[in-house]
This record gives sequence, C-alpha cells and structure tokens, in this order.
Amino acid sequence: MSKSGTRRKSRELALQMLFQLDMGRQEPEDVRRTFWSERKDLDDKVRSFADTLFNIACERQQEISELIERNAEHWRMDRMAAVDRNLLRAGVAEFLGYPKTPPAVIINEALEIARRFSTPESVQFINGVLDSVARELGEKK
Repeated sequence: MSKSGTRRKSRELALQMLFQLDMGRQEPEDVRRTFWSERKDLDDKVRSFADTLFNIACERQQEISELIERNAEHWRMDRMAAVDRNLLRAGVAEFLGYPKTPPAVIINEALEIARRFSTPESVQFINGVLDSVARELGEKK
C-alpha cells in the first residue's frame, strides 16, 4: 500500500473511531480498546496514524469544536450530520497535529472520504468549513 493509501485508510479509521465515540457516548479509552480488538490485522503505520488523529481530536476537542462552529456559519455541531461532524473533527485534528502537511492535502483527503461515506451536499459543506478553518489557522502562524 502506498503512503497516501496508508494515510487514507488511517483517516477513515480515525473517522470511524470518532463516530463510535460520538454515537456510543463512551470514553475514548473504551472506544480505542473495542475498536482495535476487532482489527488486529492492520499495518502498524495505519494504526499509529489513526490513533494519533483520534488522540488529537479527543485531547483538543473543545478547541476543535470552537474552530468548526466559528467557520460553519449558522451550524452548531449537534445539528450537523454525524459523519460530517466527525470528518470535520478528524480534519481539524490533522491541521493542528500535523502543521507541516499542506492544508490542501488534508482537505482533499477529507473530501475523498466524504464522497465515500456522506452525501454530495456534505462534500461541499466539508470543503467550505475545512477551507475556512485552514485560513483561520494560517492567519495565526
């Protein structure tokens, strides 16, 4: 699997973990334990990057939610579709945790995942919110 393929798989897994955390109302450690217990055949690099994104999203949840809500005009987190909300969380977590990764790469990856797991309208929404968050974070540098 190529590096980009490995990263895409990791991003999808991070999304699934965040979705499970969101919907199941579990503690992050419980999500991590049950999630990985069912996926023992994964490459360590795939698992490591997914885990890191999940950890950043959990540890910086408040900051990430504020960034998303500020940049998703007229949308509160609890009103967004669950897949979209968690895809945004994963994307913003990657912006924060991997500032050397070009924002366009992170946005493009999020859009590819959204095309697979969400609706066409959601793709545009996610693109707009992540683009706006990336600009805001870029201004702070």
